[in-house]
Amino acid sequence: MPETIRIEDIAQHEGEQVTLQGWVYNHTDTGKLVFVWVRDGTGFAQCVFFKGDVGPELFEAAQSLTYESSVKITGSVRQDDRAPGMPGGYELGADDLEILQIAEEYPIQPKEHGVDFLMENRHLWIRSQRQWAVLRVRATVIRAIRDWLDDNGFVNMDTPILTPAACEGTTTLFETEYFGDLAYLAQSGQLYNEADIYAFGRVYCFGPTFRAEKSKTRRHLTEFWMVEPEAAFCDMDQLMEIEEQFVSYIVQTCLEERAAELEILGRDTSRLEQVVPPFPRISYDEALEIIAEIREAMDDPELKELLKIEWGDDFGSPHETELTERFQKPVFVYGYPTEAKAFYMEPWPDRPEVSKSVDLLAPEGYGEITGGSERISDLDLLLQRLDEWGLPREAFEWYVDLRRYGSVPHSGFGLGLERTVTWICGIDHLRETIAFPRTLTRVYP
Repeated sequence: MPETIRIEDIAQHEGEQVTLQGWVYNHTDTGKLVFVWVRDGTGFAQCVFFKGDVGPELFEAAQSLTYESSVKITGSVRQDDRAPGMPGGYELGADDLEILQIAEEYPIQPKEHGVDFLMENRHLWIRSQRQWAVLRVRATVIRAIRDWLDDNGFVNMDTPILTPAACEGTTTLFETEYFGDLAYLAQSGQLYNEADIYAFGRVYCFGPTFRAEKSKTRRHLTEFWMVEPEAAFCDMDQLMEIEEQFVSYIVQTCLEERAAELEILGRDTSRLEQVVPPFPRISYDEALEIIAEIREAMDDPELKELLKIEWGDDFGSPHETELTERFQKPVFVYGYPTEAKAFYMEPWPDRPEVSKSVDLLAPEGYGEITGGSERISDLDLLLQRLDEWGLPREAFEWYVDLRRYGSVPHSGFGLGLERTVTWICGIDHLRETIAFPRTLTRVYP
């Protein structure tokens, strides 16, 4: 009985009789030859049925296959540099076929389809080679995130999805009834992680977060995954060192383990190869000067207007894109205006209008992939900030307690998984980086 193997391992079985089980991804009939491209979740392989080598009944069965029919195909593995697939260079000379199901006419054909149609059929679209490649990269990014943090002293702590208060601002909360009271879907696990560091020193949470942002840009989802490391006895400079080591490890792991998937996506990996520490660091004030220089050199009045910015404003996508054109690797921008950031960020010494905050901007126009800061550790200043932001003190009483009992300087950041995968894959829209994206207009399927 031939061994059933995974397609990703096909190169290890050259000359052997094996069985592949999976689904028909493509199908070509030349009259004497039938080429069946099979996928099994680990890769894609070409299986060749030659009319002279198999009986007429089996050959007709091979001819009858439709897109996404489920099959088991047995044959001999042979090396051929021309053979397509992933991994390429190997194919199966088929001599037996078991059809598990002949699929109905498949809605997604090898032709152009509109985005709305593909999103409506997302449950089927994820079977395509491009979507498969993106989601394989996503899985590797997730594992690399956990591996680096686990190996560098961070302890995984799960934080609540249902919370009594806002973390990032009250305008983007998803509200839900909670046994006669109100609760909100978590925007972040950060505040809880700040409690966790006093027990464990270094922690992280990793899971879905929710922002009710009425945004239709290519950079936003209403439900997305975020990893949030937090560290005690850590200032902003130490935080940036952690981030550049962390992000570099993720990128280099993908280059090493997902080269074939990145090739399917047409990714220029030469830019990713440069993602190694140290990363450039510029202040918010310096960034404004760079943007002013760029605007001054522009002839296009519309683009000039897009890049208009006043001190105190946060950067938008056009600003981030232009800034990163000056650098060949991710760049840290630190020292944002206090009023543009969250209430819990430590002010700059002798400049209360500036926070000890830092964003990491990816090159090639992919924008912010991490945002972090040194947190306020002083009790009185935190109470003052809650009042200034108009936040209900009773909802944050537990958070204030952290400054009463053993407060220390501490810092943390959040990395958006989908934005990071979008950048590494070199694709246009982050809706392709999660199996079932949630956007302003879509909650189906």
